[in-house]
Amino acid sequence: MEYNFGSYPTMITPYTKDGQVDYETAKKYVKWYAENNCDGIFAICQSSEIFFLTLEEKLKLNKLVYETVQEIKAQTGKAMTVVSSGHTADTIEEQAEELNKIIESGTDALILITNRLDINNEGDDVWIENAQKLLSKLPKDINLGLYECPYPYKRLVTPKILDWCLQTGRFYFMKDTCCDMQIINERLEQLKGSHFYLLNANCQTLLESLRSGGKGYCGIMANYHPALYSWLCKNYNEEKADKVQAFLCMAGFTEVGLPYPLTAKYHMNLVGIPTENIARNRKSEEMTPYAESCMKQMKLLSDALLAEIMD
Repeated sequence: MEYNFGSYPTMITPYTKDGQVDYETAKKYVKWYAENNCDGIFAICQSSEIFFLTLEEKLKLNKLVYETVQEIKAQTGKAMTVVSSGHTADTIEEQAEELNKIIESGTDALILITNRLDINNEGDDVWIENAQKLLSKLPKDINLGLYECPYPYKRLVTPKILDWCLQTGRFYFMKDTCCDMQIINERLEQLKGSHFYLLNANCQTLLESLRSGGKGYCGIMANYHPALYSWLCKNYNEEKADKVQAFLCMAGFTEVGLPYPLTAKYHMNLVGIPTENIARNRKSEEMTPYAESCMKQMKLLSDALLAEIMD
């Protein structure tokens, strides 16, 4: 298939007051992403709190995202690529079971979490051996991707692993979380000429990675100002790109010290999508008036910047 590269928000999961997944509100999120020029969505990822969702919840949420994207395309012509993970089980057999069900629920690419293939961090040979076992249990026609998820630990991809992935011909998408421009440049050189594309999850190095051949942004901050990310991914050589990058760099530091994903859910209220202050991996009281104020100020600046570059 042909992928749309650019801005990929990491889908957050809303809940009802009694703590159940709020699927109706999740559908509104997908429509908001589309309205804000997102090129794709990373569904059932860490931002979705996948380690705290049941398999049934993950499947239903992923199916909703995929089908809503198809509806949007049919109604408006707006195309978005859906990549999906949900890869949380410990054993290869359990992983194969959950991932095959995720494929059945609908996705354009199945994203493997790198630490699941080397749970005890034993080395590249163990990673590759486990990956071979897992791939043998997945349909051969499903496109694959990688995500260096930081939970429960960040397992960075090595050149040896990238070479193996390239040899399979099955990998198309990589969410890079190394946050190191030297490593990113080395990876981009290694991937050059292939159909295996790198999207940066680190906003501080985003512009440089785009100018070096990266294909976009896939990360937390596209939940707040996705239109800015979409613009930068398409206009990274324009004069205003450096100003946009500077804002994204500074705004991105709210990832640390503020209670994400509660901040993203609060921000959805600011854009007109009522969302409960509930997460399964954070306490609701962490969303303090200070955190709310930070979100309001960030939105004020991002709205002003978007208006300026679109003028």
